[in-house]
Amino acid sequence: MSVTASSNPVLVELMRGTVVESRHSGAIAIADARGRLALALGDVERPAYPRSAVKALQAIPLVESGAADAFGLGDAELAIACASHSGDRAHLEAVRTLLTKAGLNESYLACGAHWPVSDKAMRELVQGGQRPRAIHNNCSGKHAGMLAAAVHLGLDPRFYERPDHKLQIMIAGIISEACGARLSRDDIGIDGCSVPTWPLPLAALAQGFARLGTGTGFAAARAQAAERLRRACFAFPALVAGEGRFDTVAMLALAPTVFVKGGAEGVHCAALPELGFGIALKIDDGAKRGTERALAEVLAALVPEARVVLAEQLEGELLNWRGLRIGRVVASEALLQGLAAIAITPRLRAEVP
Repeated sequence: MSVTASSNPVLVELMRGTVVESRHSGAIAIADARGRLALALGDVERPAYPRSAVKALQAIPLVESGAADAFGLGDAELAIACASHSGDRAHLEAVRTLLTKAGLNESYLACGAHWPVSDKAMRELVQGGQRPRAIHNNCSGKHAGMLAAAVHLGLDPRFYERPDHKLQIMIAGIISEACGARLSRDDIGIDGCSVPTWPLPLAALAQGFARLGTGTGFAAARAQAAERLRRACFAFPALVAGEGRFDTVAMLALAPTVFVKGGAEGVHCAALPELGFGIALKIDDGAKRGTERALAEVLAALVPEARVVLAEQLEGELLNWRGLRIGRVVASEALLQGLAAIAITPRLRAEVP
């Protein structure tokens, strides 16, 4: 996979006073389940690693294999399997419950340890003189789900994270089918949590999220698995991310209209089941600030209620350490013009079965 210099437009700008202090360039694709693009802003054919954005696709074997039913998993366990969680107590309890129901424990987790995303959870560890464990990793729910699927399928739960493990080969096939893209082992990357991550063009990733949201292009069992995972995340949005975080805020108020999932290094995706579209964007410099501001603008353009729900993100107010307003993070003219050209009308609405 070769990477060329970015020719992407500036999507987000940081204004301090009247001066643009920083700029975030990137690309955005909006597509339906057939791969037809409603918007291609920037280079949407250049491959990018989706990272944690595809966790719901990675969780499909947990449901499709029958593991979720065999182990009696509820919506909370399915939501945590799709999560990039904050490491709060509710998140850890959901991961432990998933593992216990599958007859496993924390020692099987191969995701590695990092400090919790939640400041409160991190302080509790520090005050208790403890170090973070693998369960505190934001990906531990995904790993617990993979382990449960492996056990139910009769696969060795050890080394489940390796690219040559049958479970990871199965997951790669699901991602390939959903996104209509061939995955090459020559381009495989290893995610921060040690599982494989496959580079995909944003156009293909948007198509994959349209299929995740509608089931179009999937066999019946896979479409049902995708729907069940979405419903679980809608039922427990706080488990998918955490209090005050973008994905939780959006799904808490906009479900079932919007399913949203972020990944590292400036990737964020969404499925709009009722409109039949998927969204995939990447900010070139990997900045979360630019990613969330851009996605908020995209969602507000497509889903009228999102403008109220994401008002804080759309305002983009910057405060200094004294609480004084000193600037704003704003959408660029290129982004606003691109979105104005694809305002969703009944004529442009994707065909949803």
